[in-house]
Amino acid sequence: MLSIRRICAAFIVGACALHATAALAYPDKPIRLIVPFPPGGGTDALARQVANEMGTIKGWTFVIENRPGAGGNLGVDLVAKSAPDGYTLVIGQTSNLAINPTLYAKLPYDPERDLTPVGLVADAPLVLVVASNSPYKTLADVVAASKAKPGSLDVATSGNGTVAHLATVMFQKDAGISLTHVPYKGAAQGSTDLIGGQIAMYMSSVPTLIGHIRSGAMRALAVTSLQRTDDLPDVPTFAESGFKDFDAVTWFGLAGPKGMPADVVATLNKALNAALEAPATRKLFQAQGAAVRSSTPEAFGKLIHDDRVRWGQIVKESGARID
Repeated sequence: MLSIRRICAAFIVGACALHATAALAYPDKPIRLIVPFPPGGGTDALARQVANEMGTIKGWTFVIENRPGAGGNLGVDLVAKSAPDGYTLVIGQTSNLAINPTLYAKLPYDPERDLTPVGLVADAPLVLVVASNSPYKTLADVVAASKAKPGSLDVATSGNGTVAHLATVMFQKDAGISLTHVPYKGAAQGSTDLIGGQIAMYMSSVPTLIGHIRSGAMRALAVTSLQRTDDLPDVPTFAESGFKDFDAVTWFGLAGPKGMPADVVATLNKALNAALEAPATRKLFQAQGAAVRSSTPEAFGKLIHDDRVRWGQIVKESGARID
């Protein structure tokens, strides 16, 4: 008869072997990828390309689910409360991982406490635009007009507390001017109103506005990255236009629930970085006005923390708050 000690030892060995087999088998079923914004937008396009390329390279199956709402918070919260087995992931971005913890009085998740970073995917600068028939040709024109009549110029964004809104706060502070903020609930209506002459300026991401800029419907005054973007090589940066060290980009990254096994995170990160190196991914990202930005899980986690501190301070200075 086997002793209790031998039975326990056999059980432990068997359990370890089962765990190792499960880890080696990951994934053995479809992976759910939550996009916390509506279909057809920039985040959705990037997420679908990454999932498609990861699936092609590794032979994995991804199921994309769009779960928009509350500035991306609903989709992120769904993932934060999912089982940490690597089968439910989210494409988060600056707003819902770094800004919203300060902006929202009651956020249902904490991005650092409740999520596991997998890797950075991309980033994209913002761009300040005017209608093609606007009298403003440069940032200097905007500053001069605003100083002549403080508060007379309005600037639209896709909502209070967004990266775009906070970038306009930075611009006003650095320039010593006062603009009237016009928050929209999304990008489409702001673009329509700018072209129609209802608003003077619009700040949004390059992926959102690049089509209008290329068509000639909008004039780009400056981009918010430290370097010019390849997609708009003739458009100067804010830094070049007199605002030293001005830097405001929106980034996108892959994350899962807190407590995911380290080997699963490593497997996902390796597959993600391989997908980002694919020519098709780089081509689509460039068409969207975004740049590929791969990373380790640790580096992505640090970015979330650092930007949470940085943007949190700007949120407080802006007075923006959502209850």
